[in-house]
Amino acid sequence: MPLTRTQPAAGAEDMETVAPAVDLVLGASACCLACVFTNPLEVVKTRLQLQGELQAPGTYPRPYRGLVASVAAVARADGLCGLQKGLAAGLLYQGLMNGVRFYCYGLACQAGLAQQPGGTVVAGAVAGALGAFVGSPAYLVKTQLQAQTVAAVAVGHQHPHQSIRGAMETIWRQQGLAGLWRGVGGAVPRVTVGSAAQLATFASAKAWVQEQQVRGRGTCAHPETQGRGGLPASFLLV
Repeated sequence: MPLTRTQPAAGAEDMETVAPAVDLVLGASACCLACVFTNPLEVVKTRLQLQGELQAPGTYPRPYRGLVASVAAVARADGLCGLQKGLAAGLLYQGLMNGVRFYCYGLACQAGLAQQPGGTVVAGAVAGALGAFVGSPAYLVKTQLQAQTVAAVAVGHQHPHQSIRGAMETIWRQQGLAGLWRGVGGAVPRVTVGSAAQLATFASAKAWVQEQQVRGRGTCAHPETQGRGGLPASFLLV
């Protein structure tokens, strides 16, 4: 049986299209929800990375040894709530970074960049770089708050921050505006590469799955039934 071309229903394209502002809200919300569950692992990672900072091996105590032992050490020293240290700053970072990233990527796809060869890679990279730059101060504060603990198991320099606002004001007074973006030179390349790989891979995989589904139904995909960049807009950014 020959393949038939299906015609889109009236308003189908409008139903498939999601505004970049919606991408911003949904993307930021989803990442913030994920942050609630991953923040305890971020606390442990931060403590492990700072342990023995700038000290010779064997010359410092090691209260954190492996994932399970480190979780237990944090819980004993700071209580179960200690595993969520820096959560507010983490939520702020995820909201800013991924909100900007998803919004910019949505704008690029809406402009047709994703339909060009390598367009999803470029759009993902640029969106990731902008998101990382905007969210860098929140990430700095998050790291400093997560390192705070009692003296017995403290690692690295302890910053006596009481809140996100207080932390930013302190950094501003002591180091100036540039101090809020300390480490941005490492954060931007990391997120740029990760965002480009993530969004381009997802877009390509989604396009392949759609193609297989269309072939399985014995129909040809019509351009008007597809979202930005050949993908339903509702699945572009997760």
